[in-house]
Amino acid sequence: MDLKGRIIKSVGGIYEVETADGNYSCKARGVFRSRGISPYTGDFVRITAEDNAEPVIEEILPRKNEIVRPPMANLDAVLLVISACEPFPNAYVIDKLIAVFESKGIETIPVFTKQDKSDSAALMAVYEKLGYRCFPVDNTTGQGTAEIKEYIKGRTTALIGNSGVGKSSLINCIFPELARETGEISKKLGRGRHTTREVTLYPYGGGYIADTPGFSTVEVNRYIDIPKEELKLCFREMAEEKCRFADCVHLREAGCTVREKLAAGEIAKSRYESYERMYGELSAAERY
Repeated sequence: MDLKGRIIKSVGGIYEVETADGNYSCKARGVFRSRGISPYTGDFVRITAEDNAEPVIEEILPRKNEIVRPPMANLDAVLLVISACEPFPNAYVIDKLIAVFESKGIETIPVFTKQDKSDSAALMAVYEKLGYRCFPVDNTTGQGTAEIKEYIKGRTTALIGNSGVGKSSLINCIFPELARETGEISKKLGRGRHTTREVTLYPYGGGYIADTPGFSTVEVNRYIDIPKEELKLCFREMAEEKCRFADCVHLREAGCTVREKLAAGEIAKSRYESYERMYGELSAAERY
């Protein structure tokens, strides 16, 4: 029996596939490994489910996008969870992740947690100016989560962020029945313990939401896979700029309108510094 469905969970090479006929625990054909590809949570797939035989994923249907950390496919949006403190927000990590999601056509929704401990208004304003829909939340009271729940209806959304920023606490506010372990912040290291071990899609409001494993700042430095010439297209304040030269990369060229706006305070210094650093890293990666 051939069925089409969607992978909603992946653990140790076993994939839970949701179909119109129910859920199936499947393995993937070895041919995927030989081709250097793997099924991802969120993939739409074709499976075979025969009597007295283990269900098998036969085909991965075309993806509209994919991310490798964590491995997920066919995302509409990402709730990028940013802590107001403990750990303090890292603008470079935020901008790098946003650039990755922009490059893949995934909507980024910055969520600023721990508002009971510190105010993120100034940082939030940087991204609101660029058109990002931002949400300040207090996980201790649930304030702000109702607006998020309404916004993500009908979308496939993942919560992504550094360890310890409050992702699991946030998903507990949205889905208290999941009762996910939240973990404590390591004050010595300034980061949290990784408490989420797998990626699972949970149905909600005609779509899905996923909690994901936290990652460290070191790990995110290996996250970007954007050609350096296309990086400027992933920064909204630069994507439509018409400089003197069409191939301007907004670093040292004459007649660069981005640098003019930076000098005039119309572009946030933190955003430009992130772009400059990312471009340098991509250039170095090309050389090696």
